[in-house]
Amino acid sequence: QLRLVESGGGSVQAGGSLRLSCAASGFAFGSDYMAWFRQAPGKEREGVAFISSQSAYKGYADSVKGRFTISRDNAKNTLFLQMNNLEPEDTAMYYCARESGIQYTSRLSRQIVNAWGQGTQVTVSS
Repeated sequence: QLRLVESGGGSVQAGGSLRLSCAASGFAFGSDYMAWFRQAPGKEREGVAFISSQSAYKGYADSVKGRFTISRDNAKNTLFLQMNNLEPEDTAMYYCARESGIQYTSRLSRQIVNAWGQGTQVTVSS
């Protein structure tokens, strides 16, 4: 029943922008922390950004801070990731994730994720 469906990925040149969307259904979207993760071929999946249920708290990986912005529209059950000034190192499959609200050392950890989307590919060329 729970679904997370990403969209908005694509291929862009370095310095370009993309806006990813995640359509959520089957759960109380407005009650949960959400996050974006990414995974490049041969590398571990890493947290990119998180956002609390009512957008009171947001956080970013150092590698994307100042370039990416996470946001959500709870009325539309949708999570967003605005990605500006993209770099080739941003190339990866990007995943939408629902997170547990439990306290943990990092909200960018896979250990607190309890639901994943299917991913959307982002490719940045130099």
